[in-house]
Parts: sequence; C-alpha cells; structure tokens
Amino acid sequence: MIRREPEILYEDSQILVCRKEAGMAVQSAGIRQMDLESCLKIYLAGKQPGRVPYLGIIQRLDQPVEGVLVFAKTAEAAAGLSRQLQQGKIKKEYLALVEGCVWEGAGRLEDYLEKDGRTNTSRVVSCGTAGAKKAVLEYEKAGEDEGKTLLKIRLFTGRHHQIRVQLAHLGHPLAGDKKYGARMAADSRAIGLCAVKTGFYHPKTGKWMEFQISPKGEIFREFCKNMPV
Repeated sequence: MIRREPEILYEDSQILVCRKEAGMAVQSAGIRQMDLESCLKIYLAGKQPGRVPYLGIIQRLDQPVEGVLVFAKTAEAAAGLSRQLQQGKIKKEYLALVEGCVWEGAGRLEDYLEKDGRTNTSRVVSCGTAGAKKAVLEYEKAGEDEGKTLLKIRLFTGRHHQIRVQLAHLGHPLAGDKKYGARMAADSRAIGLCAVKTGFYHPKTGKWMEFQISPKGEIFREFCKNMPV
C-alpha cells in the first residue's frame, strides 16, 4: 500500500529531498490517484497555512520505480538545480535487478534511443536515426542469485525509460518490467529499479550534498533474502 505521508529525508528553506515509492507517479497520476507532487504540496501547505507552497520538480522517476528525489522550494533554487541537471552535474545512481546472469563484472552502454509517444515506450536505434538521442550508462555487478543479477548503475544521461530500454536491449530486462520483455511475475506497481543515490550542489550555499537510500520494494527484499551472507 502506498503511504500518503511523504518520507522526507532532508528539508531546508530552499530544497526538499524525499523518497518516492514504487507505484506512485511524480506528477499528474489521475483524478483518483495521489501523486508525489500533490502529496508534497499538501505537506508544505500544512506547515504554512494560508500560503500556496512553491514546489519545483527537478528530477522524475517512472511510476513503477522507487527512489530518492530532490525538489526545489523556491524559483531561484529550481533554476539553480535545473542548470546543474542540464550541465550533467547532478549525480544519479541506481540499483537494478535484472533477469538472467550478467557475465561481465562491469560495462558501459552507449546507445541511441527513439521515443514512441503513441505507446509511451523507447527503443534502441542506429545513431543516424532522426530524433534519436544518445544514452550512456555504466554498470557494475553487485550480486547474483537464482537467475537474477543485481547491478549498480551510474547514469550519465536522462532519456525516457533509459535504464529499462538499454538493459532490455542487452538481453537483461528489469525484473517485473513486462513492458520491456520481462518474464518474471511481480507486483504490477513495481519493477526492479531503485534510484538509491543523488548528489548535487546546494543551490544557495554551493555545498555538495549527497543522499542515499536502500530499496524497500518486494522485488528487492525477496532477492536480498535469498542472497548468501
């Protein structure tokens, strides 16, 4: 069950860092569904009754993905963080649980992705394809058990469904990600992907800040439970 109270990891006058649960959209989930943006605005409004809170969305995660996100509480902070995002200064690391055994201990994937707006999917295409965007990530093997592999992912670009598409193209779709060819049954609200770390320069003080979490999703719990100590 998705909690309605946001899990706040850090907050000051400029920024707010929180955990997004798998199954909750960052924005505009629908009339009957609470999204994270609305949840945080309700939280902020409760702290300052009578004022309309400002909340700037800097990062996004797909609805079935859990992880840590930073939001801006002022327009100035939003501009500063967005500039860092465009310049590739915001650090993003993930844990990905994929199907099959990944034999290489580490690797780098460089592909070109094309988005299909009609199906809300992306696919790997040749570099000369019109509208295709370069996608880059690095992975490191972190564990393996019963036909699944845990990977640490360092993301260098932020393309639509990037990790999901590139790993599926490699032959190792994320556990539970039926949209990209996964075979394993899983919670329909979640896939084997968690944004475990983000790092950035504070938009006002300039201080480097990092925040890290551990996955809570059932997919990860089952895998970790079976891992040898």
